[in-house]
Amino acid sequence: MHNFNYMTPTRLIFGRDVVEKLADVMRPLGRRVLLTYGGGSIKKIGLYQKVMELLKDFEIYELPGIEPNPKYTTSVLGGVKICKEQHIDVILSVGGGSVLDCSKAIAAGACYDGEPWDLITHKAPTEAALPIVDIMTLSATGSEYDAGGVISRTETNDKLAYMDPHLYPVASFLDPTYTFTVNKKHTAAGTADAINHILEQYFCADHNTLADGFCESGLCTLMQFAPVAIAEPENYEARAELMLACCYGCNGIYALGNSRGGWPMHSIEHALSAYYDITHGEGLAIITPRWMEHILSERTLERFVSLGTHLFGIDAAKPAMEIARETIQRFYDFFLSIGIPMHLREVGIDESRLAEMAHHIVLEGLDKPYNYVPLTEGEILDILKASL
Repeated sequence: MHNFNYMTPTRLIFGRDVVEKLADVMRPLGRRVLLTYGGGSIKKIGLYQKVMELLKDFEIYELPGIEPNPKYTTSVLGGVKICKEQHIDVILSVGGGSVLDCSKAIAAGACYDGEPWDLITHKAPTEAALPIVDIMTLSATGSEYDAGGVISRTETNDKLAYMDPHLYPVASFLDPTYTFTVNKKHTAAGTADAINHILEQYFCADHNTLADGFCESGLCTLMQFAPVAIAEPENYEARAELMLACCYGCNGIYALGNSRGGWPMHSIEHALSAYYDITHGEGLAIITPRWMEHILSERTLERFVSLGTHLFGIDAAKPAMEIARETIQRFYDFFLSIGIPMHLREVGIDESRLAEMAHHIVLEGLDKPYNYVPLTEGEILDILKASL
């Protein structure tokens, strides 16, 4: 069991109609609000109108149109500009994880005199950020309960994780009914994203029984209720189970006491969606079984056997390597069963830029010894080729 120092300051407000408490939560943070959201789905479901009614005594400025892979030069810089010009007190993010990720970068950039990209790349320390409140409409990233986000810079093909304690939301409103209208594609992709968050933390050199059990329970929950939510979009219990399991994804709870894993699948996928702007969860689902196959060895066998026997109930009397291979196949089959394309060619990626992406990926440090299984540039390229 490794030492840890853990704190999650975000207040989770979960359940039906909890958004009614929005003004009470917002009022101590200030009256001048930047409302951030995406393509307009919040207007279709009536949430935009609800927010405006609840905050009728506040001064609201808006940043709409935040992209699924939020862009630095448009959304982040646009939001920072509004915050500085209008002296914004608090940011209200309404939408999915991408809107919230972008809002976190805006919150920090608004309190910084230099180029905000310096904060995202950690060339400069983040010393302050505007307070953030969010209302989630998609179960996926866990950004509502963590201190980070992922920002894309199209002109350099960068998609970077930006983590800092100043980025924790003050409060997150999680009403599963706001996910009822999420379509099959994004319900599946959000589930795949959350599954991968857990797997990135499960595959580590040093682990403990409690963390393993929490990870396995999270995976079981996601894999049990995603098909239900896809078949019955307004099934409250299914949507609630998904929303709660997803929110724990990246705040460290799943890995307390464990050693570092390195998050290799995310590093690989970030290049895919930076270069081709594909749906993040779909890219992760494609990469996951191919990464598993690549790292499977006598050294890593125990992790696969533990996962397969506990999560899928595979007979522990079977040969260990057989259990491991069946475990990998179970993940592939699950992703396929919920409608995710399982080859890169299906999402518009061919072999033409694989070598370029592999070089870009290895620069993120996947060859360093702290990774559960370090990967060379050539090995990353092999994983990408296997995913075609």
